[in-house]
Amino acid sequence: MSRYRAVYVGLGLALVVVVALGIAFGSPDRPGVGRPAQIEAVIPEPGETVVRQTRIEVDLIGGYGLDMFVDGFLIPEEELFIVEGTGVYSWQPEVDGVITELSPGQHEVRIRWRTLSGLPDVGEYSWTFRVY
Repeated sequence: MSRYRAVYVGLGLALVVVVALGIAFGSPDRPGVGRPAQIEAVIPEPGETVVRQTRIEVDLIGGYGLDMFVDGFLIPEEELFIVEGTGVYSWQPEVDGVITELSPGQHEVRIRWRTLSGLPDVGEYSWTFRVY
């Protein structure tokens, strides 16, 4: 009976260790691997496969603005949905827009960020995703 008890205790401790490591190293507050500190999140994630109606979203830290390019086309500021004060920029193809739809296949998003005030801080980041 004590052998089974030792096995269950060992399995329980292993589970606690796995959960603790998952919390410590899988925190959503950490920047993505290889993603600059100015970018809190991007949707869709690099390499992700998504549906055609997917909205492209970039969450920058406060005080930054961006230019967004999708497949080499600059998205006009009028087509970007910007949540003031949060740094969230999103875009989705529109009938009257510069890009009317995301066709199946690989797509590239490139952004150029800049500070809106204060010392200049500019940079670029790009990633690809797939539409099925």
